[in-house]
Formats: sequence, structure tokens, C-alpha cells
Amino acid sequence: MSLPEKAFPVSWDQFHRDARALAWRLAGLGREFHAIVCITRGGLVPTAIISRELNIRLIETVCVASYHDYVNQGEMNLLKGISPDLMKNDGDGVLVVDDLTDTGKTAMEVRTLMPKAHFACVYAKPKGVPTIDTFITEVSQDTWIYFPWDLGFTYQEPIAKGSRG
Repeated sequence: MSLPEKAFPVSWDQFHRDARALAWRLAGLGREFHAIVCITRGGLVPTAIISRELNIRLIETVCVASYHDYVNQGEMNLLKGISPDLMKNDGDGVLVVDDLTDTGKTAMEVRTLMPKAHFACVYAKPKGVPTIDTFITEVSQDTWIYFPWDLGFTYQEPIAKGSRG
């Protein structure tokens, strides 16, 4: 598999720092969150970090599949919904966490279930920014982020030799 023209590989260390930065930003809001709804699969790792940093013990998952081939975003499939207790009051006091908002389609799908929840992502692309409340790093729409759980250890050709990744 060749890298796209704009590749942004993220190491475990970098992702951990960025997820902690998101926790700091969320803590600075002065809001009390009683639960986290993690958008799987990408939201699993940042949710673990944020739940620790904000001392939130109630964690739920919502399972939405939109990337069926790791390249092209397709139709939204809600594989597992959210418990009715967390959807009370339209999700008020609930933090929804994902790794990335790309087009915002996933966030919009979940927001229909919990319109008053606070949506946070580690990374955001311009089309997805309006669909979330808090994020750390914005990348261009045509950048593909390679998360550490998707990568193995391989040699990277230097940029000067014609590689862009």
C-alpha cells in the first residue's frame, strides 16, 4: 500500500501527548462530565487516556462503521447504539470522544442520538470541524492520518529522495 501524497503518521508518544492535551482543554471548560461515549474503534485509545485524566469511570461505546476499506468513506452503519440511561436529557453531561473527525458524518450520526453531548476529537479536518465542539490539531482535508495502531515498524524513505510520507 503506497502512502497518499499528504500522509501524517502519528507515533504512540505523539498520540498520547495529543490526547492528554485534549483532556487539558476539556478540563479547562469547567464542565462536569458524568460519562464518556466512545466512538469505536478510533475513539478507544483517546477515551482511555481522557477518562483517566478527567477521572470519568462511566464509559459507553457507540459503534459506527463508515470506512469499510480503510480508504473510502461509505454509508454509515450503526452497529451498536448507546444505553438509554446516557441518552436521557439528550446526552447533557456526556462527553463523546473520537480520534478524528474527517467529514463529520460520524459525529452528525451520533449527535442525532445525543444533541446536548459535548463532542471532542484529537484531530479534525475542515469538513468535520463544524460537527464537533473541541479538538486539538487540524489537518488539511486531503491529509491521511496514520494512527499508531495502524502502523508497523518500517523504514521511511527521506523526503528529499522523492517520498512524501
